[in-house]
Amino acid sequence: MAIQAFYTGISGIQNSSLGIDVLSNNIANLNTIGFRGYTTEFSSMFEDEISTGTVSGGSIGSGVKVQTTSMMQDQGVLTLSERSTDLAILGEGWFGVLGEGEPIYTRDGAFGFDANSDLVTSDGFYVLGTKGNNISDDNVLINKIDELQLGDVGAQEKLRFPRTLSYPTVPTAEAKFLGNIGVGFEPVTMSTSVVDPQGNRNQLRLEFIKNPIQVVPGSQYSVTAMTQTADAKTIYDTQVGTIEFDEAGALSINTLSNINNNGANIAISLGKGFDGVVSVNLPLSASSSVDGAVGGDLVGYSINRNAEVMATFTNGEQSSVGKIAVYHFQNEQGLDRVNGTRFRTSSNSGDALFRKDSNGNNINGTKVVNFSLESSNIELSYGLTELIILQRSFDANSKSITTADEMMQKALSMGS
Repeated sequence: MAIQAFYTGISGIQNSSLGIDVLSNNIANLNTIGFRGYTTEFSSMFEDEISTGTVSGGSIGSGVKVQTTSMMQDQGVLTLSERSTDLAILGEGWFGVLGEGEPIYTRDGAFGFDANSDLVTSDGFYVLGTKGNNISDDNVLINKIDELQLGDVGAQEKLRFPRTLSYPTVPTAEAKFLGNIGVGFEPVTMSTSVVDPQGNRNQLRLEFIKNPIQVVPGSQYSVTAMTQTADAKTIYDTQVGTIEFDEAGALSINTLSNINNNGANIAISLGKGFDGVVSVNLPLSASSSVDGAVGGDLVGYSINRNAEVMATFTNGEQSSVGKIAVYHFQNEQGLDRVNGTRFRTSSNSGDALFRKDSNGNNINGTKVVNFSLESSNIELSYGLTELIILQRSFDANSKSITTADEMMQKALSMGS
């Protein structure tokens, strides 16, 4: 009956309008950072049986309905920024921010530090992550962390850091020397900078003198170690030892072990064998490595490519003080949209979870890029193409209604 065409056409118009509404919202958010577009999925409505006079029978559809709107999971294009706190996720994953009593999730990584040194979104929501707990109550860094381990999902908290922070003085505890002192009788020196408990940079100086009388095979030297101020006006300690090399020039015996540095003991390592100080007939060379650091004050916070919040100090040192969490879900398309860029969990998405490494430790499980933001994952060409398709669908359904109306008018005029 033609009357069914009215309802079928109306359902087509209504649902095409809904599809256009969804698509219009996508196009309107082309420039929204972290926006996730949606597609409209349609399905046919119930069928009415019709009598055809045949064994197979038949049915006629009753129109169309919107089955669901599905989140588009394509990666948005990355745009460069000038701030290390601007982050983009490559692949799966969501940043977490503290909503009203519960976390909400977003791909918008436009973060920054507010006046209280809280890591927040552009509209002031707290960013969630794991804190390093390596800052004392009096704002002194307790221990240096290169990479922080993520805590459990439920233990994530807002990332607040002090506006002032000090890097404590760490006296040098070990000094390692490497190089070639040659085979001649001229004195050879090596030196390095070391830190004392007061935060001063002093000098540790070694002088190698070949013994006048040599016992073959091999060679023997005396070595004098001295700690002194950088201007050499004050000497803190002097230690003397002996070293021996085998016939190939590899270090075999060393009696110089440690020295005092204005109140701190330094272990002196000359290595062993060819891994350290050697005596071979080649050009002289010298290098060293020491631990310890002078004190410093906070320069500022930044975020690196591992999503670590790094504190940088005036002494050049850096330490992680927090890590931004990246959450995952069993079904990302099941997340409920709060607004264009923020979502909350639902029964369809499942609870938030973290990826784990081979040792069972929580990891972000995706690549985070700093100095970058993820644009909307809607392409204008796609949006315009879909808009044309929906517009034609709308027009075609309108035509079916007018055609059914003309048929009804014709039928009514014939019966009068």
